[in-house]
Amino acid sequence: MSEATGASPKPRGTRTGFTTGACSAAAARAAVHGLMLGVIPARIESQLPNAQRVEFAVCEPYCQPPGEDGRVMLARAVVVKFAGDDPDCTDGARLTAELQRLPGRAGWIEITGGAGVGVVSLPGLGLPVGEAAINPKPRANIEANLREVAGSLLAQDGLRVIISVPGGEEMARKTHNARLGILGGISILGTTGIVKPYSTAAWRASVVQGVQLAASLGQRNARSIVVLTTGGRTEQFAMREYADLAPGAFVQMGDFLRYALDEAAVRGIRQVVIAAMVGKLTKIAQGETITHANRAEVDTRLLAGLAAGIGASAEDCAEIEANPTARFAAERMAERGLHLAFHQALAERTVHTLCDPQVGRYAGRFSLQVLVCDFDGQKICAARSAAADPQLANLPLQPVAADDEEQD
Repeated sequence: MSEATGASPKPRGTRTGFTTGACSAAAARAAVHGLMLGVIPARIESQLPNAQRVEFAVCEPYCQPPGEDGRVMLARAVVVKFAGDDPDCTDGARLTAELQRLPGRAGWIEITGGAGVGVVSLPGLGLPVGEAAINPKPRANIEANLREVAGSLLAQDGLRVIISVPGGEEMARKTHNARLGILGGISILGTTGIVKPYSTAAWRASVVQGVQLAASLGQRNARSIVVLTTGGRTEQFAMREYADLAPGAFVQMGDFLRYALDEAAVRGIRQVVIAAMVGKLTKIAQGETITHANRAEVDTRLLAGLAAGIGASAEDCAEIEANPTARFAAERMAERGLHLAFHQALAERTVHTLCDPQVGRYAGRFSLQVLVCDFDGQKICAARSAAADPQLANLPLQPVAADDEEQD
């Protein structure tokens, strides 16, 4: 189990875990010790993408006997994923890193996938078609850990890193990977390295508590605002946009938009900001206020309609509708020079869905601003609703249908 060493026990429902990417990086870092020293440690300190350093337990160590030149050419290590309290089919997965020394290729690091790691078969995922589904952040994190400890090896030789997951193909059947065009296994994911329990009642409660704190700050400083973000990158982006706000005004809502917006309405917050990227934003625009990946698919017909509305060709619109990812739509529109117009239309559709007097659950409750950023956390555009309506702001919210409740 790859929990942080020395961490005080936490009640169930609040425990964080580690991503497949973080576990893969730790396994690779352990295995490179085997190439260099002939011994793989039982525990390894690894740096996460968010710069936090965590100690992981290492199991199933293997080092090939040294050759005639005294060099170990192959080593392997495993880190077992601990997902915390986030329901996750990869909890307990054995993230395996096999490292091969590449003689004479000084400084070279090659990262690929083995058994149980999916292969990308469709565009729109930010990875080339045909490549292992190891996302850019985990790739960079694996390489950073190796370069930190293997300087002497890399001065002469290169490294081939093969990440595999025994049973990964079976795990992938419990995900939407096949629909997204990731075939044959799971994805290696993680932008921070930490898995937060977004899908638990405790996390929902923390979102509500965060909005309450923002409301309290607003009462004290006469600025009633909460900034809702979907994760770490969007929070960093929003904090740059609203650099004058106290940290308590920012709430990482994860997938729980409805809980955050309902609480904002109940607390009388007059300005709400949502910072998001194209995937989550599409789900919000289509009316999903619980945006977990297992809950609803992206409505690609909506995206195709937005593309048509800004002048995209019928052929492009058909391809957008046929591809299961919102990212594909964004990238195709960027290729056509319609990047800004597409995101602007999506932001405005999101405002309409949430705040239009005819259809929006939050019409008149607060002024809503939608901020859109790209995958590097850079601003693309923004859209804004009308100001809050004093006659509507304090009316009770309508109950949500039973089948719209979040399922853990």
